Amino acid sequence: MKIKRTGLILYVKKYEESIVFYETILGLTILFKNDELTCFDLYGTYLMVEKEDREDYLIMDEMNAKTFSCIRMNVDNVQNLANDLKKKGVAVDYQEHHWGKVAKFYDPDRNLIAFKDEETFTKQIEEYTLKSK
Repeated sequence: MKIKRTGLILYVKKYEESIVFYETILGLTILFKNDELTCFDLYGTYLMVEKEDREDYLIMDEMNAKTFSCIRMNVDNVQNLANDLKKKGVAVDYQEHHWGKVAKFYDPDRNLIAFKDEETFTKQIEEYTLKSK
């Protein structure tokens, strides 16, 4: 099997608000768009934001909704980006752990997104590689 491209599909109820969020707040470039889906460049992969059409999810109220996944992007300076998001009116949960720094926030449809510091991520890979030898 030869994989040509990878991506994520994110189903949302708040389609227009989500498009504005990913384009304006996160600054992602639109690859293509129509009335029901918008495809963004997500740093070497793609993020397809698509109108939710599954009946069981459409009738689910927000109190029963649960985030089962997270879109994470590794960056150089998590705190600076978290501060930039806060200036744009986004609620951000900035955390520092022994394994690294993260900033967690939600899009308009309550999908979880996070920035993670690349430095400690790279160190974790290097340490694991050394231990595995």
